[in-house]
Amino acid sequence: MNTALVWFRRDLRSFDNAALSQALAQFDRVHCAFVFDTEILDALPARRDRRVEFIWHAVAELDRALAELGAGAGVPGAGLIVAHGRADREIPALARELGVQAVLTNRDYEPEALARDARVMQALARDGIAFRAFKDQVVFESDEVLTREGRPFSVFTPYRNAWRRQLDPARLQPFPVASNAARLAPRPLQRDNMPALAALGFEPTDLAALRLPTGMSGGRALVDDFMGRIGRYREARDYPALKGVSYLSTHLRFGTVSVRELFARALAEGSEGAQCWVDELIWREFYQMILWHHPRVVSASFRPEYDRVRWEDDPAGFEAWQEGRTGYPIVDAGMRQLRQSGYMHNRLRMVAASFLTKDLGIDWRLGERHFAALLNDYDLAANNGGWQWAASTGCDAQPYFRIFNPVTQSERFDPKGGFIRRYVPELARVPERYIHAPWKMSAADQAAAGVRIGRDYPAPLVDHGEARQRTLARYAVVKG
Repeated sequence: MNTALVWFRRDLRSFDNAALSQALAQFDRVHCAFVFDTEILDALPARRDRRVEFIWHAVAELDRALAELGAGAGVPGAGLIVAHGRADREIPALARELGVQAVLTNRDYEPEALARDARVMQALARDGIAFRAFKDQVVFESDEVLTREGRPFSVFTPYRNAWRRQLDPARLQPFPVASNAARLAPRPLQRDNMPALAALGFEPTDLAALRLPTGMSGGRALVDDFMGRIGRYREARDYPALKGVSYLSTHLRFGTVSVRELFARALAEGSEGAQCWVDELIWREFYQMILWHHPRVVSASFRPEYDRVRWEDDPAGFEAWQEGRTGYPIVDAGMRQLRQSGYMHNRLRMVAASFLTKDLGIDWRLGERHFAALLNDYDLAANNGGWQWAASTGCDAQPYFRIFNPVTQSERFDPKGGFIRRYVPELARVPERYIHAPWKMSAADQAAAGVRIGRDYPAPLVDHGEARQRTLARYAVVKG
């Protein structure tokens, strides 16, 4: 029989899945597989990793969903073949074992993923097995949205406008899966099913306590919740103490939700809030496009001249920033939220990144790596793009002298200090008029609030006004 293998990666859902849909439409029998890739897992610094546990739950739910699809179509024993090893070895070996004619998967645009896929394709070709990849995690990929001159965009707003002009509703139509579920193949009996988390070498985390719902069902619950309040998104999105954002970033990262569905529902809703959120989804595609065209940005500035910036060598300052001990409450609250939960509100990501690069003068690459190690929703393209935007080394029409003032940002976006008090409890009793700059309190005020600046909570690492002048001088040298 004409047989295919679908390789799941960052598309952990059984609905509206391009590769799965194409395989079921074109082949008589379709096996499905996921690999816990040791090349990725072994490089992780800790054995308690929320992302691994998130993926583990998502894969388990995907296995159950495929089994249910198969059973409903008269195919008992369908499900996911789950392997643990190097994906570039496991997939070719599995393809040979199953005797498939083709391996189908959805594209991943990160440089290391592209290199891995090239190795898999070469190994499969030696056995006469085809390798086919499909667009699934974005609506427009790589070079589908270009300038009139046929070049990639380097600034977001013109890209967004072109993206919107090119959008055809047909691009948002879901890929059918259930209608061809009878072509799912039973899982080979000799193949073990879902491995325990411990068998992968990892321990449970606090994922459940953090109330981050996992898998397709978790993604569905978050989508439905957000669509009920998306109209308020524009006004509420910048306030970390409010429930204003979608909280879907981790699900977008691992594909437990469909980006086509998200665009379609938001565009159909049509409010200003929904249109604003659509722009945020387009930012995601913009950064994917930048990474695909300019893979050098992984370790270098998008604007090459900014690789000449002379950054400060300040390990103590960097450690204080990592631990939320800068003396600026809004920065410290954001950094502690990240450390405690693996999540940071987007406004605070910008504030924290600006503080590291433009108040402390520390290389954006160090901050990017710290976020990469801790963020549940870590995505190379978005993380890199966001950090280079904050450092003014990336795709940005704004000049380098856009420098966030952490106090005014705090006053504007956490005006009553509710978010600060949640993550910086030593400031819980500080009056509202001082919560954004507690070092301005008198000794008597500090005593009344039960906090002594410099002992119970640090004094500011730097004076923002002086740091701003140093940053202007640092960048001015590069601009010549």
